[in-house]
Amino acid sequence: MHATSSRPHAALPQAFVDSLSTTFGQRFSTAEAVRAHHGHDESHFPDALPDAVVWPHTTAEVVAIVRACRAHNVPIIAYGAGSSLEGHILALHGGISIDFSEMNKVLTVHHEDLDVVIQPGVTRKQLNAELHGTGLFFPVDPGADATLGGMASTRASGTNAVRYGTMRENVLGFEAVLADGTVIRTGSRARKSSAGYDLTHLLVGSEGTLALITEMTVRLHPLPEAVSGAVCAFADIDSAVHCVIQTIQLGIPVARIELLDTLTVQAINRYSKTTLREAPMLFFEFHGSPASVEEQAQTVQEIARDNGGQDFEWATRPEDRSRLWQARHDTYFACLNLRPGCRGITTDVCVPISRLADCIAGTRDDIAASGLIAPIVGHVGDGNFHTLILVDPDNADEIARAEALNRGIVARALAMDGTCTGEHGVGFGKQEFLVPEHGSGAVDAMRALKRALDPHNLFNPGKVVPPVGASTDR
Repeated sequence: MHATSSRPHAALPQAFVDSLSTTFGQRFSTAEAVRAHHGHDESHFPDALPDAVVWPHTTAEVVAIVRACRAHNVPIIAYGAGSSLEGHILALHGGISIDFSEMNKVLTVHHEDLDVVIQPGVTRKQLNAELHGTGLFFPVDPGADATLGGMASTRASGTNAVRYGTMRENVLGFEAVLADGTVIRTGSRARKSSAGYDLTHLLVGSEGTLALITEMTVRLHPLPEAVSGAVCAFADIDSAVHCVIQTIQLGIPVARIELLDTLTVQAINRYSKTTLREAPMLFFEFHGSPASVEEQAQTVQEIARDNGGQDFEWATRPEDRSRLWQARHDTYFACLNLRPGCRGITTDVCVPISRLADCIAGTRDDIAASGLIAPIVGHVGDGNFHTLILVDPDNADEIARAEALNRGIVARALAMDGTCTGEHGVGFGKQEFLVPEHGSGAVDAMRALKRALDPHNLFNPGKVVPPVGASTDR
């Protein structure tokens, strides 16, 4: 990981400021408080403020902003909800933050085709609220009420990914603005295509470094006829993880499987006023017809029992399920409250499901050796888990030990054919791991794509692709 430098914010060219002020009026700001809000995310990295913020409403306005920035060599950072965890929206080189929160219209719902066209500032909760009564929903749920544009940019996933996939599987196409102001459309509403390079999935996960998303088409899914949730405690984490592995290997189409270690459950009980058994725990959710949900749940309960599962508790009423899953989604802030005043360094590795138990066991050993507080929680149905390493932001030794712990966790995951990030993205916090994960040839190819689409390095500079010589090949 890296620390941002305290870059002095040079004044923007006056002609640039005058032009955008005239065009956008109160939707353009250089106020300190506004800049501070847009130079801060949920990561532990020091704030890095843009020099100005602008709120566009249309693709044409985004084009005008991009062309003005190109003419004056001003960096551009796309901003959604500011909930990122790897410094994605920090203005490392100053410039202008384009806040897409006011481009938040649901444009067209195609009920029969199960897709919807939206602007990038639409949040997942907003979209599902507008779909109320249609029998459809958008399933990708990273926990935070992020914008769909931000979720696509970081290739987000979350609790439902084990059944419904990530943003990669749920985005059909984009309208996007390139660094020279050209507007392109990628993909279509067809469910498959073999026409040319797959630009849609090139932009998914590109974190605002290749283009600015101004419109997107995403898949919708039918609301399940029946939903059932359950929690189950285990004597130890290994038993819980083996329950997950057997569930997946049997092909049971479970919608969510979430793992919480004992420390995380204690944090949730304290923060959310729940009374969960304070032991390693799995949260389950099953979707389908009443008969299929019952069958899935019974089978998983038997698997859990075989692995020593205890207190298998059902939540079939919507309000009970909502209470449980809200507690799960509040895990990040619950764990931060274990040590008031701390910041969290999140790890985000993902490994093949068969290696999950070994990876978590090794991670627990590393945490114990570090002497740090680091609860474990994860979307273990797809092999993805997190540790939240709690550190005093003013204690350089703690931060150094936390970064060393994170490097060890990543190294183990890569040795198991895993990845350094299952869903949070790279930003600049995980740049050092790209060459070890992909090899120098693949990272050189990424650099070539960046140069081709953004030759002046205006789009979110300093993110995703590491500088030449920043790491070594494996």
